[in-house]
Amino acid sequence: MAKIVIIGGGWAGCAAAITAKKAGGDVHLYERTDMLLGLGNVGGIMRNNGRYTAAEECELLGAGELIKITDECARHKDLAFPGHKHASLYDVTIIEPKVRKLLLDMGINLYLQHRVTDVEKKGQRITAIKIHPDQVVEGDVFIETTGSTGPMGNCLKYGNGCAMCILRCPSFGPRVSLSHRAGVEDILGQRASGSYGAFSGSCKLSKESLSKEIVKELNEKGLYIIPVPKEEINNDKLDMKVCQQYALKDYAENLILLDTGHAKLMAPFYPLDKLRKFPGLENAKYEDPYAGGYATKRLTIITTLPS
Repeated sequence: MAKIVIIGGGWAGCAAAITAKKAGGDVHLYERTDMLLGLGNVGGIMRNNGRYTAAEECELLGAGELIKITDECARHKDLAFPGHKHASLYDVTIIEPKVRKLLLDMGINLYLQHRVTDVEKKGQRITAIKIHPDQVVEGDVFIETTGSTGPMGNCLKYGNGCAMCILRCPSFGPRVSLSHRAGVEDILGQRASGSYGAFSGSCKLSKESLSKEIVKELNEKGLYIIPVPKEEINNDKLDMKVCQQYALKDYAENLILLDTGHAKLMAPFYPLDKLRKFPGLENAKYEDPYAGGYATKRLTIITTLPS
């Protein structure tokens, strides 16, 4: 039986682990933090636009385990808002334990708080990975799914916090680009201006900090839209978004809130003093990141730095 070693426990790592297990592999998944799913604990949007077709295809092809869980955790279904059609909003506060149970029930070996720092090679072939501080794990197949967020040095150089902050890197150690360690040159992400890095599309507000009227509508409809005064509209910030297909003027002209367990604010940042001037947001508090009122520059860089 081939030993399959997967580095990174986000959506991609979990999907790879499930697929490898179904194929008969002895699967070992290593994740540097104490939770699976990575950005899946932040996103909350599924089945929107082309993802709907992809989700249906996954299920029909027999690979629908993770799609089924997002459907089970959906707070709202068939929702339309700017740039999105027939979207589902899953609850980011409950989904991770369900995915973890699925993998364990399938017999997948999980190693949380195991930070992979390097690879060992013989010629062009990877033979093992190194885990901080001094563990070596051999395997037959190695799959890196650690995503695209670089180490803490990138935050200091290009911004001040990625979509997975709050200060996860000092807690669990920064991501290391194993593809770079193995000799494959990584791709460097750029903003529309050509500068390195990119803003993500959203922040999260604590629902408890919002008015009862807003919370009620979010719970019932999944969506709440507040027009932005003309003098406060800033279309330039749309260039900072990662997903340019969603860089629509609607997001500059309105505050768009989604219910993903938290209140997902579809803006890369919004100054807290200005945010609290909107009716119903007088006591608003950022849930993630805490720097959401200060243009937190969320990186989506695949780094060329070794660590």
